[in-house]
Amino acid sequence: MVQLYNLHPFGSQQVVPCKLEPERFCGGGRDTLFVAAGCKVEAFTVVGQELCQPRCVFSTLGRVLRLAYSEAGDYLVAIEEKNKATFLRAYVNWRSKRTENSRVCIRMVGHDVEAPFSETFRDQMSIVEMPLSEAPLCISCCPVKGDLLVGCTNNLVLFSLKYQIINEEFSILDFERSLVIHIDNITPAEISFCVGYVAVMSELEVLIVKLESDPKNRESVNYGPHKTTNPTKQAEGISNETSQLESDDFVICQKPMELLGEKSKQSGISVTLESTGLADEKIKYFHVRHLLYRRFAPDISSCLLSDDVRLHSLQLLPIYQTGSLTSDRKNSSQEKVLLSLFCFFSLPHVGYLYMIVKSVELLSVYQYPEKSQQAVLTPQFLHVITSNNLQCYTVRCSAAAAREEDPYVDTTLKACPPISMDVCALRIQLFIGLKAICHFKNHVVLLTKADPETVPERRESPKRFLSRKGTSVNPKTPPVAEAGWNLYIVNTISPVQLYKEMVDYSNAYKTAKTQSCIHLLSEAHLLVRAALMDASQLEPGEKAELLEAFKESCGHLGDCYSRLETQHSHLALPYYKMSGLSMAEVLNRVDWAVEDGSQKYERGLIFYINHSLYENLDEELSEELSAKVVQMFYAAEPKQLPHILCSPSMKNIDPLTAIKYLRKLDTSGFSSVLVTLAKAAMALKMGDLDMHRNEMKSHSEMKLVCGFILEPRLLIQQRKGQIVPTEFAVHLKETQPGLLVASVLALQKNNKIGIEEADSFFKVLCGKDGDTIPQLLVDFWEAQLVACLPDVVLQELFFKLTSQYIWRLSKRQPPDTTPLRTSEDLINTCSHYGLINPWVNVLISSESLVDKNYMEDLSKLQSLICGPSFDIASIVPFLEPLSEDTVAGLSVHVLCHTRLKEYDQCIDRLLERCPEAVIPYANHELKEENRTLWWKKLLPELCQRIKCGGEKYQLYLSSLKETLSVVAVELELRDFLNVLPEDGTAAFFLPYLLYCSRKKSLT
Repeated sequence: MVQLYNLHPFGSQQVVPCKLEPERFCGGGRDTLFVAAGCKVEAFTVVGQELCQPRCVFSTLGRVLRLAYSEAGDYLVAIEEKNKATFLRAYVNWRSKRTENSRVCIRMVGHDVEAPFSETFRDQMSIVEMPLSEAPLCISCCPVKGDLLVGCTNNLVLFSLKYQIINEEFSILDFERSLVIHIDNITPAEISFCVGYVAVMSELEVLIVKLESDPKNRESVNYGPHKTTNPTKQAEGISNETSQLESDDFVICQKPMELLGEKSKQSGISVTLESTGLADEKIKYFHVRHLLYRRFAPDISSCLLSDDVRLHSLQLLPIYQTGSLTSDRKNSSQEKVLLSLFCFFSLPHVGYLYMIVKSVELLSVYQYPEKSQQAVLTPQFLHVITSNNLQCYTVRCSAAAAREEDPYVDTTLKACPPISMDVCALRIQLFIGLKAICHFKNHVVLLTKADPETVPERRESPKRFLSRKGTSVNPKTPPVAEAGWNLYIVNTISPVQLYKEMVDYSNAYKTAKTQSCIHLLSEAHLLVRAALMDASQLEPGEKAELLEAFKESCGHLGDCYSRLETQHSHLALPYYKMSGLSMAEVLNRVDWAVEDGSQKYERGLIFYINHSLYENLDEELSEELSAKVVQMFYAAEPKQLPHILCSPSMKNIDPLTAIKYLRKLDTSGFSSVLVTLAKAAMALKMGDLDMHRNEMKSHSEMKLVCGFILEPRLLIQQRKGQIVPTEFAVHLKETQPGLLVASVLALQKNNKIGIEEADSFFKVLCGKDGDTIPQLLVDFWEAQLVACLPDVVLQELFFKLTSQYIWRLSKRQPPDTTPLRTSEDLINTCSHYGLINPWVNVLISSESLVDKNYMEDLSKLQSLICGPSFDIASIVPFLEPLSEDTVAGLSVHVLCHTRLKEYDQCIDRLLERCPEAVIPYANHELKEENRTLWWKKLLPELCQRIKCGGEKYQLYLSSLKETLSVVAVELELRDFLNVLPEDGTAAFFLPYLLYCSRKKSLT
């Protein structure tokens, strides 16, 4: 049973001053109501709460059977009957009609207007005649494009809206008969058309298809006359079949059926397209996609009249993209982009609302308390009339559209009431003798007529074959107009006003803590959301008021989900976020008063506060509110207490209060090290260093590191998007830098902090900005290499370290703090640091380097270059600041060029700068394929330099002797003789020649 709330969605009402009893009526845009009676159509101006005034009157060809208005194109279209013949006519430029006798231009659809007559169309109404091969039964205008769809017995005809351009300043509206949709086995009683979506309804069947514009399926369109079975023969066949099946004792009914998607092709209704456009490029639709087929079976248990089991009120309702609810974008008709589409149809006692477009889904089923006569769907409500009641139901269109438009709905960021939530009736308003209803803007138009006391009724036998070829579409001549009728305009109250009433109504449920409070507030929220989506209907300044109501409704829903015991309590978080309320404002809405001293905190509030404290919001709670939060979590979620104390929002918590609650947790069955670190942080905040030291000594460093992993905010916090080291981190920097570096490294390893964030943390911690690198950050980089973290880019880390080593060596800049690791430690513990080549020590020992820090940086750089992972070519361009004039610089340059296999260049540099290191260099580097350099490079160079003499003569001579010893061992005698200098002293080379000649016999 649908829940009924006695609210007041309807406001004032007024009587439309019609002269004749209305036969058809419809809304015209934002400010006009059309009423057809007899052979005339009256237009009334409807503005706000003011009385409607007659605007104009124009004559029709005959009695109006169907009437529709299109906002796109601003035209009125009617099916008219005269002398038992029906005509389709469109009334354009009707606003220029001043008096009933004003001139009117009548033209045929698609006919070009001659230039001399074009100016006459500017200031007078035009009637466009649209001839059809079959009698029109029903019509529908596309609310987006303005195209007109006409339903006939065996087909639907599509007239595309277009404009004939007369000149640069003037164009006239016209139509083009562009498509015929042939539909077999169903006769349309009502149709609805919207952006290619077509809904067709007969007495007990509904078919929805989509006209696709994909040219790949172009073959689905026929370009000639539609070839089908003869309608006369088809009708005769059905008639014969009916006569065979029908008898006085049986009523033949087909079973009910619902087919979704491609399965709806199995309905037995064939749909084919026939293009009638003048040019191929104008063809909009190429093939048909079936979406929904539904067939109902009549209730024949009480032998009701056929009218009682007939479908009515077919309607397609589009909802357009609006962008963010908080944006100021104004949608015009040219900007409308279809977001979602809904289809409604109804039986006398049940209404059905489907969502189509991306998927076909039954959203809601409406059970009416009495037989309905007509219904109209809006983005906010479903209005239903019975014989004596106007009923107003809620709808789920805005909930479905919100999920289509915003992917963040149903996450921790945003929420929306569920589509599956039960619909409710907001009002059942007494209205005697209701006959018809329509809706436009914020008006409901009702036709009432008192039933005559004695009117003979002709009851037809229900014993007939209920087929798709129903007789309901044949218009019947109405009885002579009788007195006792009225046409009312009922103004619906503003969404904000109704929203406030719903909120006041919901207060009755708050103390009871029931789901009814959530349900009614959800309905209020959807009401405001729907109004914001229907931006074209908003008055200037109304959007700001709606946005305020939207945020307020989110706050109310957040309150419900945070306080009421419900399985959806987690929704408190997104609703509070959408409300724009700060955490302090949410906490101030909580009722902290406790009578028996045992406060119970619901899961929703705990979830919201816990999540908000984790989000690093730039909001600091007062000391009082912080204490209440601590009390709340101690009572409800004690395991989270150490975590919430580390939030930046809890900065103002009294440390004594925090420690009091933390001490009560020591015996709890969760991580004691986290409690210890939280107490140590509070002790530091109080300035009690003794307590801090005692807490830190109670666990090993490894456990302390694990504690920091559990709660990184003990060391690192974010405020306004910036990394901020905590007071705890500052203290560790001075007292236990090794623990600090190990902890940050563990955070990075466990993906609790990024590489750039860690670098920024150490820079801020050490008070360095720009390109200045603190030693603690260098220690962290070295620790990263030692730890071999998988997500660290090695070459990037090598570059950071070598750049820093080179900068310090070139500037002779000592580190600002004592390094945590020596070069020896790194060589022993890290595979990326290699053993330094022996000849480097010989080279370095040639000068006295007394600065220990300088030597450490040099050794680390040399070791890194000697390591197996280092990309030498990438660092060579950055060696320029390190001059070769120093031994340190020379050693680094020679090491790099050696790794690049540039041995000739390295030998030249060593012979020039440090000859004593040449032989150790050659012994270490000139091996295997490089041994030839002993006699091809080193021997000639030494001989040449000895000839030149100089102060390094003895060093060169000593090096030459060792070189000859190696060459004598490596070469055969003949080869040895060939490499010796021709002008050398024989006595000097003789011992080596003798050794070389006796070498074979010795071996």
